[in-house]
Amino acid sequence: MAANMDVSGCTEVSLDKKNYGVPDFMAEGPTGVKSGIVSSHPLEKSEKNFWKNQQEQEFANLRKLQGLHAPLRLMMERSIVTQSESPSVFPSSNALADALSGRDSIIGFEDILNVPENSEMMGNAHAMYERKMGIF
Repeated sequence: MAANMDVSGCTEVSLDKKNYGVPDFMAEGPTGVKSGIVSSHPLEKSEKNFWKNQQEQEFANLRKLQGLHAPLRLMMERSIVTQSESPSVFPSSNALADALSGRDSIIGFEDILNVPENSEMMGNAHAMYERKMGIF
């Protein structure tokens, strides 16, 4: 929405003619406020990068013990598993990726709360697939 000020003090507001200035939640989803918020605790950044730091440490140890081939093989296996072959709009469990990274034996906060599979909301699967493929 753009506003222009006249000399007389009147304000002209231009609206999007398609949606009249209202966001389209069905196609775009709700807007997130969380992305604009700065971290609230100094350890939050460390916790977000915990798995990445642990994998780097694991790869460094493997490189020292077994040579360069071991971390390269693990990285290749993980990249193959995480590639999405099926263009599904439904979330996948990534059980094999969890087994390769060691996350399958650990129960964390993300395993219990805020899981997309347990969400009560479900959108139109056809519209979600068209949006994912860039058709919409």
